[in-house]
Amino acid sequence: MSDCRICAASNAGAHVLKLEGDVRLTMCTALDQYFQSMFGELDFVSVWVDVTEADGLDSTTLGMLAQLAIQTKERFAFRPAIFSTNPSIDRLLDTMGFDQLFERRNEPCNSDTAVEEIPAVASAEAEVKRQVLEAHRTLMSMSDENAGAFRDLVRTLERPEDGHLA
Repeated sequence: MSDCRICAASNAGAHVLKLEGDVRLTMCTALDQYFQSMFGELDFVSVWVDVTEADGLDSTTLGMLAQLAIQTKERFAFRPAIFSTNPSIDRLLDTMGFDQLFERRNEPCNSDTAVEEIPAVASAEAEVKRQVLEAHRTLMSMSDENAGAFRDLVRTLERPEDGHLA
């Protein structure tokens, strides 16, 4: 499975976000919109992230998931759960420091709620650049290793274009 698909379900304020295939920055606007909608719900009580069927997660996706966990902790005082049964995804999550943000579950995510696909959302290049930059800044803030890994990318994205700051 290499195609990217993100699905979501909710029931009485409990949300499940399912990432499948090779999830890339092309879904960052759709993810951001879903997060904002989810956090805007008056009855929001929980969020689980299921990556058991993910083949890969790019750094932008990882940064956005980190933002999800940070916002959940700050606004609702709990850590979301992340489910993974793929050893290579587990290593990636470990390397990025996700244990400090999520309740890790190395088991299938058993949710009775039917998921619906979140469609990709077209957005302006400047908006995608902003989201990519924020995602990578979040990853950098998590550890010295992440800061070193993404410093050059963030500096490149921060460079002014046509006299304007990114």
